[in-house]
Amino acid sequence: MELYLDTAATSIKKPHCVYEAIDNFMRTIGASPGRSVHKRGIIASRTVADARERTAGILGVDDSSQVVFTLNCTEALNLAIKGILKQGDHVITTSLEHNSVMRPLSAMMEERDITVTRVGSNAEGITDPDDLKKCLRPDTALIVMSHASNVTGAIQPIAECCRIAREHGVLLLVDAAQTLGSVPIDLSSIPVDLLAFSGHKCLMGPQGVGGLYIRKGVFPIPLKHGGTGSASSAELQPDILPDKYESGTPNTPGLPGLSAALDFLASERIENIRSSVCQVGKIVIDGLKTIKKAVVYGPSDMRDNVGIFSFKVEGRDPAETALELEDRFDILTRVGLHCSPSAHRTIGTFPEGTVRASIGCFTTAGEVEYFLKSLDELCCE
Repeated sequence: MELYLDTAATSIKKPHCVYEAIDNFMRTIGASPGRSVHKRGIIASRTVADARERTAGILGVDDSSQVVFTLNCTEALNLAIKGILKQGDHVITTSLEHNSVMRPLSAMMEERDITVTRVGSNAEGITDPDDLKKCLRPDTALIVMSHASNVTGAIQPIAECCRIAREHGVLLLVDAAQTLGSVPIDLSSIPVDLLAFSGHKCLMGPQGVGGLYIRKGVFPIPLKHGGTGSASSAELQPDILPDKYESGTPNTPGLPGLSAALDFLASERIENIRSSVCQVGKIVIDGLKTIKKAVVYGPSDMRDNVGIFSFKVEGRDPAETALELEDRFDILTRVGLHCSPSAHRTIGTFPEGTVRASIGCFTTAGEVEYFLKSLDELCCE
């Protein structure tokens, strides 16, 4: 029996309705949205609009035009970072960020001479909002931070960070790749300025779909320019949302899959999914504590953890541990730096990284107990 524990990279098991929705679109519609007025084109446009409405709903956003679809969370983060920052701006971020944040920021340091301040975290990988506040400067234009670390699973205090940003007139960009779909997010009560998300992780949609929420009054420069199907007589990019940021044909077959996944999440309720993940995650945390030679990183309380568990086995290279888990027990984890070298420097696991086991909506108690038993067997050798 194969056991997949790499949901933080992508969810493998999707609700059956996701497969059906994608297949149905490909077989019965297949046209491009916003480009044609024939019946298939109109249905395709409605399909995209439907996905946008559902995404806005899960975010607690009234105006769905504030949700811009991208190919993935990385593109959304690039759009936000490169579209907001100007020459000489100051940015605050954390030492826990993914390369999808750090590489665009590094590029902007080269191209626009921005300066970046990295804020550290406590031993469990949680950032103190007061540390962010201390780093604010008159030229601070943006705070960029993940909602949850993809290395330790640590959930960050976004609400408090948002309050600080608002009080000082600084924009806040949140990377919600590891939380949207697994942790309730209501932007009507936590008014962040920009929020990037992935469709293929906790949302359980297909790969090739992501997005960026843009608060009203925030105007990033588009990352791409091109055909939108609107204002076609003009050679300048349309200034209306979402068209301003959605040049080219989108992953139209993926968007009905995302809609179906969002319907599933609405019926199951994210609060209930979060509760289930916490129950299964507690088994993992408690079990790892009892395994000799296992060194665990990140929060020890599931209230602070999104369902990601990084660990090492004393005396073993993480790659060796992951390989043995797969070869001997058919358990699939992720090993290495997880595209987040800064986070590993923060928790002291650079350059070898860790083994990362991540759970999701469909992970059962029996499955993680099998994982713990298998890891214990390796550690006792």
